[in-house]
Amino acid sequence: MKKRLLAAALAAVFVFALAGAASADEPFDENEWDAVETIAQVSDIALAVPSALLMERETGTVIYELNAHERRAPASVTKVMTLLLVTEAVERGELSLDEQIAASAHAAGMGGSQIYLKENERMSADDLIKSVAVASANDAAVALAERVAGSEEAFVSRMNARAAELGMADTVFANCTGLPAESEHLTSAWDIALMSRELMGHELIRKYTCIWTDSVRGGEFGLSNTNKLVRFYDGATGLKTGFTQEAKYCLSATAMRGGVEYIAVIMGADTSDIRFESAKTLLNYAFANYALTEVSPAEPLPPIPVSLGTGDYIQPVVESEGKLLVGKSELSGIERSVELEASLEAPVPAGRRIGTLTITNAAGEVLAERAVVAPEEIPRLTWGQIFVRYLRTLCCLRSH
Repeated sequence: MKKRLLAAALAAVFVFALAGAASADEPFDENEWDAVETIAQVSDIALAVPSALLMERETGTVIYELNAHERRAPASVTKVMTLLLVTEAVERGELSLDEQIAASAHAAGMGGSQIYLKENERMSADDLIKSVAVASANDAAVALAERVAGSEEAFVSRMNARAAELGMADTVFANCTGLPAESEHLTSAWDIALMSRELMGHELIRKYTCIWTDSVRGGEFGLSNTNKLVRFYDGATGLKTGFTQEAKYCLSATAMRGGVEYIAVIMGADTSDIRFESAKTLLNYAFANYALTEVSPAEPLPPIPVSLGTGDYIQPVVESEGKLLVGKSELSGIERSVELEASLEAPVPAGRRIGTLTITNAAGEVLAERAVVAPEEIPRLTWGQIFVRYLRTLCCLRSH
């Protein structure tokens, strides 16, 4: 009798639930370079430049900004976008590094920093990319642009389209070199950081950006990096200098230590030394004061029971674990807590939020929150499936 009552109750539960620019950067004397580094404190960041930004590359966290959205001429820092599009073309298989590219009259006619390409001279894509990344060669940049898009004009259209994709709202490009242009050619420290972050996400470009000296044409033409930091700053990974009379001295500097990489952007510095010292100040501050920590639960997440679903449980996952940039002083006091739904009722769509991971510091301040979600869909049982389950339950009860 008790078994019959229990089976009837189960059936009732099932039924109820179903109802419910650049010109050449001037040569410099290595002996004049000040290699002494000072560790900046928060109150010490007072840069003698009109615009700057400091970003951690992996997370995109902005640590410091100074007039970061002010639109200014970027000079040869423009070539960060040129190199990005060329790198992406190589990775898509549209351009081989071994391919010999013939220089057009337009490319050979570029002024400013150059490797003095002659019209119809052929050079490998590898050497052209190296010439742009190391020596800021305008002629090499145009030769690559024409090869990738058919013309510099078409390439510039791609540059502006890619800038829009990256959210570079302050930017408009008029050429692929950063040389003075008749039409508007402007960007911002913020946007330079965005495209620098994207470029340095490609391992291919690191083959070039860390070169201090090299050569092309079988060793006949020497290249020397316009970025002093590549040689004189510990952990420097790149990236690009720029100078014109209008833009003054600009720089996007990248450096990595202990697996953490930062981007320091300087625009409009009065001298070359000021731009490098300003970048060093930002990078030193970042390395001294910040670190990355994992965004993940302290313990594995338990499965959550699901009623009336094709699966009885669902294993929750953190939607985007990744990493979080925090002050080094906060690292030891970081706590991770998770709140989860006690149970779920089908249907449960993939991606549904079913909990929250909260990261706090020792003072209880929330540093980050991440959604905990269902990784896959759990459909609701059909009437037929529920009836089959009901029969199986009856059979089990009778067997006991």
